[in-house]
This record gives sequence, C-alpha cells and structure tokens, in this order.
Amino acid sequence: MSPRARVRWNGQAVARRAQQGAASGARLGAEHLLNVSRDRVPIEEGTLERSGTVTVDEANTAAAVSYDTPYAVRQHEDMTLRHDAGRTAKYLEDPLNEEQATIQEIIAAQVRRQLRA
Repeated sequence: MSPRARVRWNGQAVARRAQQGAASGARLGAEHLLNVSRDRVPIEEGTLERSGTVTVDEANTAAAVSYDTPYAVRQHEDMTLRHDAGRTAKYLEDPLNEEQATIQEIIAAQVRRQLRA
C-alpha cells in the first residue's frame, strides 16, 4: 500500500496575505521615497518640504508621493532655477530612479513577512 498525503490549498488566504503585504510595502516604499526626496527639495521657508505626503490606494496596491504647493511642479521641472547646495530640481524623480531597487526590496520584504505569518 502506498503512503497517502493530504494537501490543503489555501489560495485565497495566500493571495489576500500577499496583497496585504504588497499594500504595506507600497506604503513603506513611498515613505522611504518621501524621506529621501525631502533631503533634496528646494528650501527657502520649508513650505514645499512640509507639503510632501504619501497617499496609498490599498485596493489597487498603489502608492503615490506628492508635494502640494502652487510652485511644486515648477520647482521640480525648471532646471534653470538656482537652489542651495544639495537642493535640486527633479527632487522627486531622481530619488525615485535611484531608490527603485530599495523600494522594490521593501515591498518584497513585506510580502514575505505576510506570507510567513
């Protein structure tokens, strides 16, 4: 007589945990990006830096980092503006490109964490 094995598949629970981990990772990754970009935001009074925020759409597993002042886009896009040392235009785009691997690892770590629990 051959040995028997019983397999119990919890696909929905696994998918739900993976989605929760991805949403948590997206939030943490976006917060990481916000912190890195805050070090480069042009500063005069600090209003632009303080306007930075993270928004998460857990249902679609998406996160966004934004700065909300009337001049945020111009400060980001106008490469002719002069800034203090270490402060630059592209203060969000450049850190996103540079930190992409780190953000992906943050998300992956949160998914792994949820799947182990």
